[in-house]
Amino acid sequence: MERYPFQYDPTQSFISQVSDWVADVFYDILPDAGFEVRDEQIYMAFQLERAFAEKQTIFAEAGVGTGKTLAYLLYAICYARYTRKPAIIACANESLIEQLVKPQGDIAKLAKHLDLTIDARMGKSPDQYLCLRKLDEVRHQPELGEDFQLIYQELPPFVHAYEALQSFYPYGDRADYPELNDEKWGMVNWDSFQDCFACEKQHRCGQTLSRNHYRKSADLIICSHDFYMEHVWTYEARKRGGQLPLLPSHSSVIFDEGHLLEPAAQKALTYKLNHAVFEEIITRLLKGEIRESLAVAVEDAITQSEEMFYQLDKHSQAVIGSKRREIHFDAALLQAINRFTEQIGWIEEELALESGLYTLDEFQLRIVEEHLEMMQLALSLFRQPDQVISWMTQEGTGTGSTLVVMPKMVQEVLKERVFAEAMPIIFSSATLSVDGSFQFVADNLGISHYLSFSVPSPYDYPEQMEAFVPHLSDESVFQEKMKAATALLKRTEGRALLLFNSLEEMRQFKQAIESVPECADMRIYYEGDQEITHLISCFQEDEQSSLCAVSLWEGLDVPGSSLSNVVIWSLPFPPNDPVYAAKRKSATVPYEEVDLPYMLLRLRQGIGRLIRTREDSGIVSILSTELYTNDKLRQHVKDVFPAGVEWKTVL
Repeated sequence: MERYPFQYDPTQSFISQVSDWVADVFYDILPDAGFEVRDEQIYMAFQLERAFAEKQTIFAEAGVGTGKTLAYLLYAICYARYTRKPAIIACANESLIEQLVKPQGDIAKLAKHLDLTIDARMGKSPDQYLCLRKLDEVRHQPELGEDFQLIYQELPPFVHAYEALQSFYPYGDRADYPELNDEKWGMVNWDSFQDCFACEKQHRCGQTLSRNHYRKSADLIICSHDFYMEHVWTYEARKRGGQLPLLPSHSSVIFDEGHLLEPAAQKALTYKLNHAVFEEIITRLLKGEIRESLAVAVEDAITQSEEMFYQLDKHSQAVIGSKRREIHFDAALLQAINRFTEQIGWIEEELALESGLYTLDEFQLRIVEEHLEMMQLALSLFRQPDQVISWMTQEGTGTGSTLVVMPKMVQEVLKERVFAEAMPIIFSSATLSVDGSFQFVADNLGISHYLSFSVPSPYDYPEQMEAFVPHLSDESVFQEKMKAATALLKRTEGRALLLFNSLEEMRQFKQAIESVPECADMRIYYEGDQEITHLISCFQEDEQSSLCAVSLWEGLDVPGSSLSNVVIWSLPFPPNDPVYAAKRKSATVPYEEVDLPYMLLRLRQGIGRLIRTREDSGIVSILSTELYTNDKLRQHVKDVFPAGVEWKTVL
């Protein structure tokens, strides 16, 4: 294939030649194929020119319908071919990845109408792949085995073969098992406590094979924010261990829905400690010929670990709207941690001596030593609550509780390992600014120097969108919300997206709607019941259905009459979990600096799910008591709506 989609003159600036070609694309080539000329899209394209020319970070805020994806794709593909390194497009979640690469998606459109061969490959997060070891364990459980036996039987033949692997095809992707709900998928997917190095199926694993495939992409690698941040966090450790980084060297990074990068960074830049994992790793020492004193110390460490995690569970409590449990320190907890770390310290000293005797497998010894070193570091940080944010959570199945320790200053890590790179970094979203300023997102990510611009949506919102914000009584607010939601569902005969701020809210609605006679014949899908992209596809194709979700405030793109009604169950303020509690504690005015900006950005995204084309129309409803008791909040929320859209209090 031709390296560039235009005649390249090496004596002239490459980026300026790309810009000339982009102008031809948007003014001539795409309009000839039936696309409309969008001034907002063309403005965005020429703003991106500077970011690529100067290798700078840019906040590209473009309203719904701008066509921002096409604009950044054109530059990213050309620059990847110029540098001979792929561009990374990091999306906020897996459903956004699927939308980008689907047969009717923007990449396919460019390939078709520009007669381009685009090498775009997906790099999904590890937890989106089947774990062969977990599948093998769960398929033998009598009460669960039937579904999983079928999955096992349908695995590719090469998974079970032991001869050299001549060829393979992708398998084991979450999207391949849409019928599994999230709970069942959690029983068989990869999780952070799987030891892939010790797995005999490692080189036939779908995740491993996928990684080998996407690394060879010439143009684009599409991954999630989570996966990109995991790449950043594990880069040095993987190099030290003789492994390739998760992502290859790349030419540019585009963070689609870039306002959501911070929580992905927080999720990736953590230490995770789990008793079951510790026990499985430390007992590997007992398989070698070790001195009796070390064997006794290993047994004592396991006992101390059990006690420490017992104390952690005892001193943690659930937080409404969050899976993170808040930890409360006391003398008994600190004493258990100190005893455990002292025991680990003694084992580390003994291992240094043992390694000189060559009685232990060198590879297994290195795994044990690295795990103990990580635990010591994490627990030393954990005992400095001013420096870290910690919580308890449940990860994986059958592994018990997990202690998560996250350094507070993720901004420093991002500044050093991401934004110090001399390459174009694009933040693309319809909601990057708060009250016209990008400082909230920039400060959260540790970005001090950046370019920025905003372009509005081209849609006629006063004609296309209605807004319904009813008065709700404080005394019977849930019943009134149910009554309003029922009326809204009847008005549009389904065709609704209902957005909730927590799983608890959605479960409460799900339980209540089952006893509402008017909705008995309605088809309502719920996030978590099946694989998310499958649910979205069902919702889009089944025009009179409705979809209830917690995570689809951004990224969902369902044009047409299938989505004519967005119901926002409550204002999306952040939860009172340890992460946001720490943010509030470090803020001068927590509500103004943390809660309100978060809520307004998320609300703007939720409202933006309704109108996706010039032909779309429908209604957005907010069911909230606060909007009629807090005038200042009411004005903030009114300002989030597109100009000219008036609120109605009755349908």
